Amino acid sequence: MVPLYWYLWLGSAVFAIGVFGFIARRNIIIMFLSIELMLNGVNISLVALSHYMQDLRGQILVFFVIAVAAAEAAIGLAIIIAMFRNRATLHADEIAGMKG
Repeated sequence: MVPLYWYLWLGSAVFAIGVFGFIARRNIIIMFLSIELMLNGVNISLVALSHYMQDLRGQILVFFVIAVAAAEAAIGLAIIIAMFRNRATLHADEIAGMKG
């Protein structure tokens, strides 16, 4: 059986990769993918701790996080497509002026 701390290390590593991708890259699509990685790192930790504690509440919370991530991806990608049509770029530094 795989110990709990391996899953926690895996979740931490995935979360850290997401944080690094969000900070290091300026492409908005890469930033959204990094946010998804961070959410998945948290999901790994939640499922591992839920299994360790023999409680289903953590796994139920993961389903809600997945639903929120899907909604965030759909709305975020729609906004990205609208911004790309207006400005013809996906770099966050060039889209600094989002005021109406």
